[in-house]
Amino acid sequence: MTAGLAVHYSTNDRKEETIINEEPPLSKEKPSYRASYHFTTPDKWMNDPQRPIYLDGKYHYYYLYNRDYPKGNGTEWRHATSTDLVHWKDEGVAIPKYTNRNGDPWTGSVVEDKDNTAGFGKGALVALVTQPSADGGKQEQYLWYSTDRGKKFISYSNKPVLANPGTHDFRDPKIIWDDKSRKWIMTMAEGTKVGFYESSNLKDWLYISGFVTENIGLVECPDLYMMRADDGTYKWILGVSANGKPAGKPNTYAYWTGDFNGKEFIPDSKEPQWLDYGFDWYAAVTFEEGAGSDKYSHRYALAWMNNWDYPHTTPTLREGYNGINSIVRQIKLKSAGGTYQLISQPTQALNQLTQSTESFQRIEVNGTRTLNTTGDAYQLDADISWSDLKNAGLRLRESADKKRHVDVGVFVEGSYSYVNRRNTWQPDKGGTYVESRAPFDAGKKKVHLKILVDKTSIEVFVDDGSVVFSNVIFPGWNDKGITLFSEGGKAVFENVVINHLGKK
Repeated sequence: MTAGLAVHYSTNDRKEETIINEEPPLSKEKPSYRASYHFTTPDKWMNDPQRPIYLDGKYHYYYLYNRDYPKGNGTEWRHATSTDLVHWKDEGVAIPKYTNRNGDPWTGSVVEDKDNTAGFGKGALVALVTQPSADGGKQEQYLWYSTDRGKKFISYSNKPVLANPGTHDFRDPKIIWDDKSRKWIMTMAEGTKVGFYESSNLKDWLYISGFVTENIGLVECPDLYMMRADDGTYKWILGVSANGKPAGKPNTYAYWTGDFNGKEFIPDSKEPQWLDYGFDWYAAVTFEEGAGSDKYSHRYALAWMNNWDYPHTTPTLREGYNGINSIVRQIKLKSAGGTYQLISQPTQALNQLTQSTESFQRIEVNGTRTLNTTGDAYQLDADISWSDLKNAGLRLRESADKKRHVDVGVFVEGSYSYVNRRNTWQPDKGGTYVESRAPFDAGKKKVHLKILVDKTSIEVFVDDGSVVFSNVIFPGWNDKGITLFSEGGKAVFENVVINHLGKK
């Protein structure tokens, strides 16, 4: 259980250089910033992911897409499929925008109606979607359905299945089937509250309860699911995308463990935990394993790698698109002294993308040590230990003159782990969001770092994955160096393994 929160600092106690905040120059040799192994939109714009579902041996994934970006507004649901959550096939637009009077489809969720509760046929797909209706721009919930296994959806009615009750923020319906109550349960983002609704047919909804959040701002994209912890205990988890920045907390995915009794959610604690401590892991969704029979020991999660404070700042605009997802990670529920916490690790399917592997023997560092290797798309694992130390870690995507780099490490004196993008090109031109931090128990005197680097992103899994940082970066094309460093003492780097990754 991680105690306390300390993130989103623009300065720290370590030596810093002048922030680099302009866009990197594109190389004439190979100008593409398209990710090597992350999902990106084929063109134009992408934001919120919609929870994938598993059908006929494939994961079906929908996401908000704007074909008119950057000059026109309005999103629609674009569709992609995958058998392994790594390789994706574009399937085109499944729910188009501005085809009825209710405007463009925003975030929602899709379920398979196996028992034909809605009357569209057994196995029909039913999507509940927020649309800003023609009735004064209210956010209301509309039903779309598909009888061709998710390729195209049909609008059920110009009238909402869940009308706006008189609140400004009323969006992002997430639907699950609750075996206990034998009803569909919907969670809604309603300002600082999560509303709970029930239905027997996906068309008629009844409000049953609300969960009021505190000190995390407006909540979006709610999430509700059950998991089995490593001690065998079953727990319900309620998640939301939230803004904890004013309180020094993340602007990512907050969650509570607790119980859902079919009517209301009872949290174990009013204080949420966070699934990511970086700047760029928003509108996250979690979803079940498709092929396996065990639905509770683990789930998968992915998010939009961007931030509404700088959504249009990316060099990929020069290539005609703006939109990248995090890798799909596997999440599990871990018990720790009577409390429960989600831990994350990259999905094992990423290993199939390994093109070459490099390993390094024990390296003692007192200062800096540059490795005799380079890369721009890889997974790096390292164990770092020390006895007396101030700061240690790695400088990644480093320039030949050592001036540009993104730093990952542990600041022992401050008892926190961090990712610092101050000294490389990155999206926050204002210089506020350059370092993300999370509490770290420096008394352990050791840490394991699993780091995933791609053309415009870095994701760091600390120790067992109870702390993860997801950040966007824009290194120069030729900035590919890797340097180990320590300050205020000697650090020992062991089990350093680099898997260079690429699409196959």
